[in-house]
Amino acid sequence: MAVSLDDDVPLILTLDEGGSAPLAPSNSLGQEELPNRNGGSYAVQDSQTSSLGLGGESPPSSPTGHNWEINYQEAAIYLQEGENNDKFFTHPKNAKALAAYLFAHNHLFYLMELSTALLLLLLSLCEAPAVPALRLGIYVHATLELFALMVVVFELCMKLRWLGLHTFIRHKRTMVKTSVLVVQFIEAIVVLVRQTSHVRVTRALRCIFLVDCRYCGGVRRNLRQIFQSLPPFMDILLLLLFFMIIFAILGFYLFSPNPSDPYFSTLENSIVSLFVLLTTANFPDVMMPSYSRNPWSCVFFIVYLSIELYFIMNLLLAVVFDTFNDIEKRKFKSLLLHKRTAIQHAFCLLISQRRPAGISYRQFEGLMRFYRPRMSARERYLTFKALNQSNTPLLSLKDFYDIYEVAALKWKAKRNREHWFDELPRTAFLIFKGINILVKSKAFQYFMYLVVAVNGVWILVETFMLKGGNFFSKHVPWSYVVFLTIYGVELFLKVAGLGPLEYLSSGWNLLFKLKKRYRNVLDTMFELLPRMASLGLTLLIFYYSLAIVGMEFFCGILYPNCCNTSTVSDAYRWLNHTVGNRTVVDEGYYYLNNFDNILNSFVTLFELTVVNNWYIIMEGVTSQTSHWSRLYFMTFYIVTMVVMTIIVAFILEAFVFRMNYSRKNQDSEVDGGITLEKEISKDELLAVLELYREVRGATSDITRLLTVLSQMEKHEQNTVVFLGRRSRTKSDLSLKMYQEEIQVRVPLPMLPRPHLSSCLGVGLPADEQGLPSGSFPECGVGEAPHGIRASTGTAARGDWDAGLGGAWAQEPLSLPQHEQLSHMALLLEEEICRTCLISYPETEPQVQWEQQET
Repeated sequence: MAVSLDDDVPLILTLDEGGSAPLAPSNSLGQEELPNRNGGSYAVQDSQTSSLGLGGESPPSSPTGHNWEINYQEAAIYLQEGENNDKFFTHPKNAKALAAYLFAHNHLFYLMELSTALLLLLLSLCEAPAVPALRLGIYVHATLELFALMVVVFELCMKLRWLGLHTFIRHKRTMVKTSVLVVQFIEAIVVLVRQTSHVRVTRALRCIFLVDCRYCGGVRRNLRQIFQSLPPFMDILLLLLFFMIIFAILGFYLFSPNPSDPYFSTLENSIVSLFVLLTTANFPDVMMPSYSRNPWSCVFFIVYLSIELYFIMNLLLAVVFDTFNDIEKRKFKSLLLHKRTAIQHAFCLLISQRRPAGISYRQFEGLMRFYRPRMSARERYLTFKALNQSNTPLLSLKDFYDIYEVAALKWKAKRNREHWFDELPRTAFLIFKGINILVKSKAFQYFMYLVVAVNGVWILVETFMLKGGNFFSKHVPWSYVVFLTIYGVELFLKVAGLGPLEYLSSGWNLLFKLKKRYRNVLDTMFELLPRMASLGLTLLIFYYSLAIVGMEFFCGILYPNCCNTSTVSDAYRWLNHTVGNRTVVDEGYYYLNNFDNILNSFVTLFELTVVNNWYIIMEGVTSQTSHWSRLYFMTFYIVTMVVMTIIVAFILEAFVFRMNYSRKNQDSEVDGGITLEKEISKDELLAVLELYREVRGATSDITRLLTVLSQMEKHEQNTVVFLGRRSRTKSDLSLKMYQEEIQVRVPLPMLPRPHLSSCLGVGLPADEQGLPSGSFPECGVGEAPHGIRASTGTAARGDWDAGLGGAWAQEPLSLPQHEQLSHMALLLEEEICRTCLISYPETEPQVQWEQQET
């Protein structure tokens, strides 16, 4: 595969807002105008027209003088938007927006955003009611809060400069963050002026700043799925509450005549008792007073628990699991479509006049300098070659669809040697070869199994023979020395015979090859760890918000002997009495479960989550405040039940998906990562080196390429083989699992060809698209040429967002232009027809063509 060294120009030039001139490559970026239909921000270069003097005016920039850097940068931004699931309407639209976008999309800005959010959250440790050791003066913590809020204002200003006012207002999460910022700013100023704290329940909203951080994308996804799962959850929850009220009324009439039964004395107590009974925290205590008078009263509680706890609660989990599974599948399809659309945007910006059917290596290398700036020249070429399945000089759109997967590969030269000691001198080679044969022999393995078994039996017998007392001695038993020596010799022999890497991998495989199911469970568990971390952070965010509310309303009300008039007074009693000659302290420790500061509140909320005896805390707070305080604890239980149900549903979905995948795909490919092998010749490396010398001069990339060439000459190799590896992700498994559901071969008439036409800046004639003569197809954005526009009664293919490139050409095309662009549109269309994984609605939207008003 040759590396082209052409001076070709891009087919599409990025224009400024007015569409009159290309943006300067050093400071700006053009962008499609998505919502306003003011015309295109792309221009189509045509060397034939300019050279022949056709078309009247000269193109915006001469072909030889145009810089590709703008297109490289914008294509990289599109790929990043597809990878991060950023909506295309947030794409920067002008030079000022680009500067703000680049400033807001770097890791220093992300760290500043995260640090500011954490500072605002940690201020709750210092504000009243503060942790005693961390208490700060009002002036200090109010000043810190104002400083952090000013940083948030700066972040939002950069976002406003990047998005523009119209898009900024449309972005819901940004508007919520702005509203919370205004409230927090006013409160901080009031505290600073008055020099005293007041009830600040709105501090519970500070977690919004953390949720909006770039690094908390998993938390946002979890919150979105929680809200999406709420409708079916609320349906089952209402059913559960309905049965609870029915049983509460029935229990009130059955058990209220019993004066010794405090649980059903009033209807309110009946509802509260049955709500607590749903958590099993007060069972069988709630049943015993009535059970002592009439043994048949147990039927009431058995029926209630059977319906509420064992049927409806499990039904709730099943409904949430089904909803969650459906959401996961739809989310995967949506993300896949979003990535494909972003790739098509980028592809249109990288094709050139001379080569409209694909991307040359020069353009691909320019893209990767912006998209993966830390990738070396060797890795860029290997990525290009791995993508290029057809082994042609140009990268087709079909091959370019795999950019996200292939760009994640880590490349290393493949070693031809079988063992790590193959290149050692002969004497050392024979020694290590003998050790290798020894440690791989069955006799050695069975001997070590026997040693481990004897060691285990020895420890068990020795433990049974021990008596009470001090088990630690200064003298090490001789058996420990013997067994540790054997294990040390085994470790040395295996490391010497197998090598460190093979030793570690073989030990891992030996441990989990015993049973395939264990391997599936552990692999799934490791895959779940990142997502479980985000779910844990989501739960902590709920904890923080509810802890702030609890501190504001219940701070300082729980103390020893605070609840002597309540039914749980024994749990809060602190008595000092004398028994014989000794003073005995009868202490109930539940007064420690309070809301006096943020740390105590977190501990109390965790105890409420576990639900054992949680009603004691609720009744203690209620006795000191009012009966309405129970709403706080019941709300907390319902919120944690929602989050915990989502967590359980997520774990179930992951394991069920893994098991179904294993049954559907009998091969063991899931057990390892993804590996790709590519061979590079010396001629290819020389061509790449020549390209870098021509384009970029002396750089570190050239140095690395020269190093590879020198190694090839040293070992007299004409080719070198590289292995690309990466771990297998849930997305890879989902793509294969749902392939039959999402891979629809899109027929030619259903292809969103107008988007390709808009990407190229032209509208194709109606007769080429099977439409009536004189009509033009719908276009996602912009205006159709020659005074024709499309209007749709429904959202036509909304997933395509705003199309691939902006708008229709504003001027009629000459015949050479039209023929050239029609041919290129057909090439792109054929690629998408073969590879696009899009599920369209069963019925196409009705398109009505209207003549524009003059």
